[in-house]
Amino acid sequence: MNNQETLIQLESLKMKGMAQAFSAIMNLAPHNRPPLEQIMAKMVESELLSRNERKTTMYLKTSKLRYNSVLEEVICSEQRNFTKEQLLDLSDCSFVKRAENILITGKTGCGKSYLACAIGKQACHMGIRTEYFAMNKFIEKIAMAKIEGSFIKVINHIEKNDLIIFDDFGLQPLDTNSRLALLQILEDFYERKSVIITSQLPVKNWYDYIGEPTLADAIMDRVTSNSRRVEIKGESMRRKERKN
Repeated sequence: MNNQETLIQLESLKMKGMAQAFSAIMNLAPHNRPPLEQIMAKMVESELLSRNERKTTMYLKTSKLRYNSVLEEVICSEQRNFTKEQLLDLSDCSFVKRAENILITGKTGCGKSYLACAIGKQACHMGIRTEYFAMNKFIEKIAMAKIEGSFIKVINHIEKNDLIIFDDFGLQPLDTNSRLALLQILEDFYERKSVIITSQLPVKNWYDYIGEPTLADAIMDRVTSNSRRVEIKGESMRRKERKN
């Protein structure tokens, strides 16, 4: 078998990283090629890197993050009530391994969604399957799924993620179906996966927003029992940008 045939077989096996490494090594002069052990190590390393890159690209695409934000651009200050230490603590996404929820509150425009998306993007890069939902779109999605008879299918799809972001919790009233969907997702995630929730409402007001007392009790118990709270303060970042 010649080198070209080997390359074709590697590509047919979808080992693109290994194929690229093999091609690069074979383009070297024979006397410059490393020993067989180093060649194999390099090819395996290239394949792992290639697969991780493809997985990250897929996770970023399916996450549907609202903002293409990064943690490096999140503003930390005493005025915002959000420190560099807090950001560093969230940056390794270890809260997902601990199945902790992150509850981010603050006034409109203060950067809640930006921070949530930055964490979500970091999670994708770390191999954590993530999906973003604006709450108004989530409520519409659940309502449509109920009409089309695909409610269970939609819930099962959402539950395949390791991290879910619910953005702007409290802006649009919840109906019975969205309450039940939220409870089912949180029940599946409880002590196994993580949820990030952003809201203009203080956490103490979420119970009244959810509305139905029995479901509110169940939802809030699962949201808050193993959670970390971030309360961002300060003026609207959008308003500040317009002034500048």
